[in-house]
Amino acid sequence: MSHTRRISLFVLIDALGWNFLEGREFLSDVLPYRKPLRTVLGYSSGAIPTILTGLSPAQSGHWNLLYYDPEGSPFRWLRHFRFLPEFVLDHRVTRKLLKELGRRVLGLGPMFECCVSPRLLPWFNWVEKRNIYDRRGISGADSIFDQLAQMGIPYRVYSHHAWADRQVIEQARQDLNAAQANFFFLYLRELDSFLHDYCQDASGLEQRLAWYSAGLREVFEVTRGLDPEASFTVFSDHGMTPVYHHYDLMKDVEALGFSMPDDYLAVYDSTMARFWFFSDRARREIVELLKAVPCGRILPDEELKQLGVFFPDGRYGEAILLLDAGWLLSRSDFNGPRWMPAGMHGYHPDDSYSDAVFLSNREPPVAVHTIADVYQCMCHAVAEEGG
Repeated sequence: MSHTRRISLFVLIDALGWNFLEGREFLSDVLPYRKPLRTVLGYSSGAIPTILTGLSPAQSGHWNLLYYDPEGSPFRWLRHFRFLPEFVLDHRVTRKLLKELGRRVLGLGPMFECCVSPRLLPWFNWVEKRNIYDRRGISGADSIFDQLAQMGIPYRVYSHHAWADRQVIEQARQDLNAAQANFFFLYLRELDSFLHDYCQDASGLEQRLAWYSAGLREVFEVTRGLDPEASFTVFSDHGMTPVYHHYDLMKDVEALGFSMPDDYLAVYDSTMARFWFFSDRARREIVELLKAVPCGRILPDEELKQLGVFFPDGRYGEAILLLDAGWLLSRSDFNGPRWMPAGMHGYHPDDSYSDAVFLSNREPPVAVHTIADVYQCMCHAVAEEGG
């Protein structure tokens, strides 16, 4: 009696929010089991490792990309060049050289970016040194891919590290026929970029979702031809919140007159700012300023613990200011000053626009409430394969 090939297909669509999908017919005939999922505080750098491991950022160690690590920083040697004038050290050519050096020589991986001023790099490290979709890609925990490899289950992974979304879908469709794999994981990244620019464009969103729907439907049909009992699951890491207001926190902090890195350090992201302090006066005055911010608040340790993003050593910040949903830092380290997106993620998980999605052709084997529960669904599929 011939063995029937079992196929499990998991598709991660970055930034596909429940608010955008609710009421739409996005693959609803193929994927009738549909639920919103609560995300984690932060960005994809924390959310996707949570999906791949089932662990909170505090458990896996993966949260924001940059973290305070003056002893382990690959750029410690840059401290000897602090005498150089700012226009030389923080020139775009210098940043490009440091980016390539980090990626190709210092082992920081293909996604490393010189986000902060090179003058400050010696105090920071980069968490995502490996491709998180590879084996041992998550530094602090085993991922679903480690589990698949350990059990000897053939699988395929497709991500932006090698392909654009169109190529991911086409390559997976081809490999379903050619490769004797049982577990397929597709990461589709480009909806995130689209929603940053056009999340308030209903017709544009409809067209983009129709494109994903058509491409994935073809993949599902090929899969079903090979295994009529195949499982299909589409999910996301977070949603996208419309942006209506901007606030220049960097300007206010700089006006206090303190110096980085002598008095403090700060990393400004789109929706949050993280601070480390080296003088009592800087701590006192900056914290007082942050408490007075009209569109955000400092997150207390107890709340960070509840959200699964508390780090006792303070590597991701001694004080963390989070903006209210719909607000954006008008200047940040990760985006240029001319970037004014229509949508952003990285707000508090209570924000309804932040909800991710879970869509499946089967009732999930476990109750799904948060993005961490996707891992349990993948583990169940792996157990079926191994059984």
